[in-house]
Amino acid sequence: MAEPGDEEAAPHDTARALQDAARSAGLAIAPAEVEPLLLALGGQPPATEGTLRRALLQIRRAGWRGRLSVLHQGAGALPVSAVDLDLAVTAVADPAAGDAELLSALRETVLARLGGYGSPAAALAAALDDLPKGATGEAKLDAVGHCAALVAEAFALPPADAAAFRRQALETEERRRKERRVAARAAKETRAVEERRLRAWEASLVDADAVPALLGCTREEAERWIRAGLVPVARRVTVRRGSRTTREAEFDPAELEKLCGAVPGWRRGDGGHRSVARREPRDEGRGSSNAAVARVAGLDRYAAHFATARSLNRRLVACLGPTNSGKTYFGLSRLAQAESGVVLGPLRLLAHEYREALEGQGIRTALSTGEERIPVPGSRHTAATVEMCPFHTPMDVAVIDEAQMLADPERGPAWTAAIMGVPARTVIILGAPDAASMVRRIAQLCDDPLEEVRLERMGPLVAARSPVPLGDIGRGDAVIAFSRRSVFEIRAELLRRGRSVAVVYGALGPTVRRAEARRFREGEAEVLVATDAIGMGLNIGPLRRVVFSSLRKFDGEQERPLSVQEIKQIGGRAGRFGGAHAEGIVAVLAGGGDPREIAHALTAPAATPEDLRPPVAPDADIVAAVAAEIGTESLFGTLRRIERSVLRRDDPNYRLGDLSTQIAIAEAVDGVRELTLLDRWTYAMCPVDERDEGISRLTDWAVEHAMGLAVAPPRAGRLPPPDRASQDALQSAERLHRRLVAWRWLAMRFPEVYRDLDSALAESRRLNDWIEDVLAARPSERTLGAGKPAGPPGKPRKGNPPRQRSAKPRRQG
Repeated sequence: MAEPGDEEAAPHDTARALQDAARSAGLAIAPAEVEPLLLALGGQPPATEGTLRRALLQIRRAGWRGRLSVLHQGAGALPVSAVDLDLAVTAVADPAAGDAELLSALRETVLARLGGYGSPAAALAAALDDLPKGATGEAKLDAVGHCAALVAEAFALPPADAAAFRRQALETEERRRKERRVAARAAKETRAVEERRLRAWEASLVDADAVPALLGCTREEAERWIRAGLVPVARRVTVRRGSRTTREAEFDPAELEKLCGAVPGWRRGDGGHRSVARREPRDEGRGSSNAAVARVAGLDRYAAHFATARSLNRRLVACLGPTNSGKTYFGLSRLAQAESGVVLGPLRLLAHEYREALEGQGIRTALSTGEERIPVPGSRHTAATVEMCPFHTPMDVAVIDEAQMLADPERGPAWTAAIMGVPARTVIILGAPDAASMVRRIAQLCDDPLEEVRLERMGPLVAARSPVPLGDIGRGDAVIAFSRRSVFEIRAELLRRGRSVAVVYGALGPTVRRAEARRFREGEAEVLVATDAIGMGLNIGPLRRVVFSSLRKFDGEQERPLSVQEIKQIGGRAGRFGGAHAEGIVAVLAGGGDPREIAHALTAPAATPEDLRPPVAPDADIVAAVAAEIGTESLFGTLRRIERSVLRRDDPNYRLGDLSTQIAIAEAVDGVRELTLLDRWTYAMCPVDERDEGISRLTDWAVEHAMGLAVAPPRAGRLPPPDRASQDALQSAERLHRRLVAWRWLAMRFPEVYRDLDSALAESRRLNDWIEDVLAARPSERTLGAGKPAGPPGKPRKGNPPRQRSAKPRRQG
């Protein structure tokens, strides 16, 4: 019979046996390590010393990584990446290793990585990128010299060559820093000058009460001519009068002075103002009048910019319907029957899918995206991203997908330009029903006939009546989260429950997204966990259910409920006509919201956008014309003037798209005076990740461009084994891939500066393959699966959410 207390004594005896085994091996075990060690050893004392050492190593490596991340900060000249930390702790084989051994392993890891870059120059560029930056955003200069010495050691350069390499590295870096400082100072001065010019012009404006005196007319005449549009309004400002807020017009006195000669003709009613009004010399201190700038830009006559399209007898066909209604099949079938044409979509990934679909029908099809070209000899069809729309070559058919993107403030202008400007005799516009009103407005502005085709969903879509527990998620389900962190929290929990999981989120490159979708589609992964990145076209195959982790999302500005269109667009991926899951089910995880909200959204009619005016943005020709008109070489000043003055806020036909990213880049690169205005405009259009210091890096590249240096493509160096990759290492690889996207985009435009395109493509493929392997691997608790969600997986935590951009597609062209 067991004595009382035997149950408690047994674990105590096992722990004591573990401690005895550790002492015999010359190892010290902290009290906090006993329980994890016993778990790792299956609750039994180790059979051999080697078994104990391996288990202790596994437990201590996680702590070592954190310790190394602190220790290397003290060795400020050591260029350490997240991958280096992973590889260094894996290389340490002694569980009793101390700080000195850890730092030595880290140094050896860094040397091995630097030696893998192919050339000392490439290794030095990568090392400088990894150095800790000070308050000025630059590493200390002596740290640069130390990095050069490390690179020389990694490549085993002879002493004389090593000294010369270090000397040249310091000289180049000093020159580069000097040019950066000059560029930064010039950019700051340029901004100040342009802001003063703009403020001076705004200060010179007068209200309607001053117009009669300036024109030499009565108040009644001035009001009549203003209403008729003869007197140009410079801008409208919000004025509060008591409890009432109004928008009141302001006028440019210089512009009014030029119109004085037209007044007699206006009084006669013969329109003589057009011939009498004269153009005065520009006041360089203030710049041209707003009306003159607006005339030059012509954004209020945007459709007229596309001369080739306007010369054709075009016909628009809007094929609108919900997800899984056959829109893409409708468009591509008609394109395949045409002698020539183009299909345009929002993502490089979709351009590839369009191309494959057309090639599958025997149609030779070229590819054109912002970072990639695949020419096909003899082809008369092209699949492209919407920003790459060809505007000068007439064709038979153009297909423009995802037209609801017209409502997007950042990328919407690309859809406006494509629909208005593609020179095709038949333009097929595909999109959600919500896009109908804006497509009709564009057809009216272009004076093109419009035919509307409405498609219905091919298969029922229903809302689940009850929330879904995470334990009920099974084969054929897709769980939708709204941040990368939530995706990995849910993935970790599902892996712990024995499910195999594929993931899709915005930071993944197109190749990896397609690979993860294929794993799910072909049954290698039972469950898909994704952000709303799956809502736009990715071929993920039949879904049994779409399950939202939450019915709220943080969109980069605020936490808000999902819109009706978001629930329809994403939830509509459930079910597939003629497939294994004909009926699609849309649900929400337990704790993530009320299922009745989904039911309401699925039956709600298509929403009409609040503002039906299509968004527009300047192109290179408009930027050049406005800069010449206001007499400036400042891209920042040009874009600010466009933002403030070329399109009235109350223009009845168009609205200006969001230029904030372009203006931020323009402000940074404006001081690189050796680059032309249009070269700087090209840099401003480059897709960058602002969360990864993308604008600063882009400016550095522009400085190197101006210095006549070749800009080397970013490289990742050594990568850890996929099954031991940490979250930091995965995110680092994703960041590197996005930097390569920007580099390749610039290489398409400045091949003489961004020269090593083959190397960049090879590095992109290597990163994609590694990221695929990481996502397909079953990670340890220490790596991708670490951290249990505090509450329903994917549900926003209490407190202020971290600022992130929403998962909308970034500019691709």
